[in-house]
Amino acid sequence: MTKVSVLGNILLGLLGSGGRTGYELTRDFDVSLANVWAASHSQIYPELAKLEGAGLIRKTEAGPRGSQRYAITPAGNDALRHWLAETQPVDNPRAEWMVRVFFLGTLAPNQAATYLEGQQKYHADKVARYRAFAEHCAVDDPDSRWDRIALEAGMRFEAAMADWAAWAIGELQRTPKA
Repeated sequence: MTKVSVLGNILLGLLGSGGRTGYELTRDFDVSLANVWAASHSQIYPELAKLEGAGLIRKTEAGPRGSQRYAITPAGNDALRHWLAETQPVDNPRAEWMVRVFFLGTLAPNQAATYLEGQQKYHADKVARYRAFAEHCAVDDPDSRWDRIALEAGMRFEAAMADWAAWAIGELQRTPKA
């Protein structure tokens, strides 16, 4: 089985639901996938070339202004299914915003509280944004079922982080100053 990057697998997944141009794939990232995986124009096009070279996608037609439309091949579908069903995601625990929490004790308590308040607002705003997206998809709609399920995970995670920040602010206010 051809080794495919996470970005490559995401592109295969997007192409699995219908052919797209590189521009349309970039837009898909900007509109929805950027909430869970960021990819720029300059990352997507080289990855498309790799996928095409591996026979996992093919160019189907030329579009306006020299754009190319891509479609997934049967080998690409096999690679995508393999990634989804037979491999485990790599856990990437990097989160700069949380690393900073370890060092908030070096700030004055009001500065630490301000940071935590910012995190609470940030996560609450993400919940609101995800809820707005969720209004346009439903679990019982076959075309948007998986979008809705992914959004639910995002809403629950972000709500938990907003709740955690509120708790931390309360603990900071409750705890005697050192």
